[in-house]
Amino acid sequence: MYPIVDFRGVVMSYACVIELFMLDGAKWEELMLRRDRIHSSQGRGSRHLKSEKGGSMRTFFLSSALGALIAASTVVTAAAADKAKVFLSMSYIGNDWQAEAANTVRAMALSKDLKDKIDLEVQVAGPNAQKQIQQINAMVQAGAKAIVVYPISPTALNLVVRNACSKGVHIFTYDAEITELCAHNVHIDQKEAGTKAAQWLADRLGGKGNIVYLSGVPGTSTDTLRTEGSMEVFAKYPEIKVVAQTPGMWSQAVTRTEMSKVLATRDWKDIDGVLGQAGCFTIFSMQDEAGIPDDQKKPCSGEGSNGHRIQMLPLDAAVDGANGSYRPMAAPSFSYASPPVSAAYALKLAAKAIEGQEIPHDVIVPLPEITNENVKICLEGSFEEMKSGCNVFQPSIITNPGWFAEIFNAETPEIGLNAALTGQPEF
Repeated sequence: MYPIVDFRGVVMSYACVIELFMLDGAKWEELMLRRDRIHSSQGRGSRHLKSEKGGSMRTFFLSSALGALIAASTVVTAAAADKAKVFLSMSYIGNDWQAEAANTVRAMALSKDLKDKIDLEVQVAGPNAQKQIQQINAMVQAGAKAIVVYPISPTALNLVVRNACSKGVHIFTYDAEITELCAHNVHIDQKEAGTKAAQWLADRLGGKGNIVYLSGVPGTSTDTLRTEGSMEVFAKYPEIKVVAQTPGMWSQAVTRTEMSKVLATRDWKDIDGVLGQAGCFTIFSMQDEAGIPDDQKKPCSGEGSNGHRIQMLPLDAAVDGANGSYRPMAAPSFSYASPPVSAAYALKLAAKAIEGQEIPHDVIVPLPEITNENVKICLEGSFEEMKSGCNVFQPSIITNPGWFAEIFNAETPEIGLNAALTGQPEF
């Protein structure tokens, strides 16, 4: 184990030594006289070096100091070299889910089991497959041992991933998938998520009614599979009509924009329910703004933002910090989730792969299914509390209602509420 060295201090010390080298003889003499006065006042005697010897002694002194600093910086370099280089490659980041996912990865990298094993670097490509390909190529050239990636496409990255694998780099995706067989995908069953959300809504509506569907980020395997599962369910009910379908981009803000466009051409009374891959908090909030009473709100089935699950709580539920539409309203809903913590789990598995453990191509994460019957407030947000079944957090703690509440995974005890919020692990 290498000792911990503050590299900033090393850099500053280098600067000081270089400055001392630049002193002329008179200034060096003055510096030594000042030191002698301090030694005399402390009863330590004179150690003043005469100017005729100052040149050689100064060279000796400064050379020794510089040598010590070089040794210190070598320790820093050696410590970094001892860690495996791991990258996080993110694509679309315009929603709360991805911010949480990145925080959980950072927290996992800082956990006691990984902090001395991996050196993490985060890069963002945006919704641009070509840029993500370029970044992954650069990561491989930079000596990556593993890359954790949110792929913008299930197939566009196959060639660059295959190339990375051929060079011994382990590729792990989270939430979305890559079809290249050498990659490892960590995700829920996305088609099952779309199927169950749609089935709940169909059952709630008695198999008939007008539905608005807010999908996710187009082109991703996540969106494609969820949509496929949902539409297969609706196809079984001739009296269910999808009267509007638009991408919600897994964003509360985009959901509001797109739903406002829908409501510009039809009224709430013409809509019986909403299926949203994300955005149910906004859907219930917009019904609030339209003056629809809580007991008459149209159902919304979708993913698990904290605001959405707070709205699902009984009207008399005691919560701290409730305000506006961010409050319990017994909103009729089904909340599944693709937990952001899957990103941290992918990093944990990548570290195991680097050490030689065999990891399957697909690692399926359990699908959380939250209804009005099992939604439960968390008081602290520790891993142990979430393990006991709580699944939504106080508004006084999570002030952003779009923040995703599902951060529990039995395989990641390092990750609790603080990890998702600040990037700091439980241990």
